[in-house]
Amino acid sequence: MLTPGQIIVLATPVFLGLMALEFAWGLLKKRNTYHLADAISSVGLGMFSQLTGAFLTPIFTVAIYVFAQSHLNLLPQSEAFWLSPLGWLVALVFYDFCYYWLHRKGHEMAVLWAAHVVHHQSQDYNLSTALRQPVTYPLLAWIFYVPMAVLGVPPLVFAVVGMIDLLYQFWIHTEHVPKLGWFDRVFASPSNHRVHHAVNDRYVDKNYGGILILWDRLFGTFEDEDLNEPCVYGTRSPLNSWDPVWANAEVYAALAEDSWHARSWADKLKVWLMPPGWRPADVAERFPKPAFDITRVQRYAPPMSRPVQWLSAMGFAAVLVGVLVFLWNAHLWSLPVQLAGLATLSSALWVIGALMQRQRRQPEASASHLSAR
Repeated sequence: MLTPGQIIVLATPVFLGLMALEFAWGLLKKRNTYHLADAISSVGLGMFSQLTGAFLTPIFTVAIYVFAQSHLNLLPQSEAFWLSPLGWLVALVFYDFCYYWLHRKGHEMAVLWAAHVVHHQSQDYNLSTALRQPVTYPLLAWIFYVPMAVLGVPPLVFAVVGMIDLLYQFWIHTEHVPKLGWFDRVFASPSNHRVHHAVNDRYVDKNYGGILILWDRLFGTFEDEDLNEPCVYGTRSPLNSWDPVWANAEVYAALAEDSWHARSWADKLKVWLMPPGWRPADVAERFPKPAFDITRVQRYAPPMSRPVQWLSAMGFAAVLVGVLVFLWNAHLWSLPVQLAGLATLSSALWVIGALMQRQRRQPEASASHLSAR
């Protein structure tokens, strides 16, 4: 049986091919949605996530799910149903329902947003954005899938429907597919998901569905895309960095800083559990942050000379090959070899980010997500 990493390896040529087609279509239509550094950063963060996921997923997703399904299963006689065609379909819908709540809480609870924010940091919206994934998601995401284990969904079924749900979401990250009529009313679609990635007041924190948008309609989080109000992408406090480590750490650092400065012990805890942007009154007074103003949003684009662009692209291609080799073979390697591969490839991704950025993170960029999403 293929490992999750090997499935990603097999899917990678499809991902890259579709990205190339989207890029070519954008050039043809004179509406290019790609920028080299942003695309490298997004795909690089996806690679970083897959590298660390080779260690975290077996512990925080697979092992915990298998344990829960074995010891907390309320329907031990249900396996035959879950392995039937109807059972697979029900399991996919069940997974998508659980994903909706994970995704929604990822926008409503600061500690979960600290992981999920990585996916929203890009100021572009294209297929490379779909691959922009966080390192720390497995640490808490498993909590939302325990109900599937409790109701007896076998680990194999859980893993397969989870992969289907994930792969489905790749194609909805594009600006080139218009509204799709009835499809938009039932399923997550490019139009619906463009809204989800926007920071406009009317769009922020909407449309969480992975495959079905029906959950959003049912639970009051749906917002239709208004063609008269174009989506502005990114986060309300931009990352302003190509550093993959900082991209994953910035919100955790900001939350830890606020927690440290809070005088009340209750506030020290609430910083992590309240919605993103919430700050204790005493902290907000002593360390004020500017309010978000969509009219002042600027693109982060440090200048890159042509040689730096070529060097970054070639280095990225070399690391991509290394990551694919790692994902295909990691399960056969000893732990020291796996850790050496992780360290080498992650360091290479950091170097590429530093090369494209060619400057250290400025002090004012720290704690950037304290004010808002």
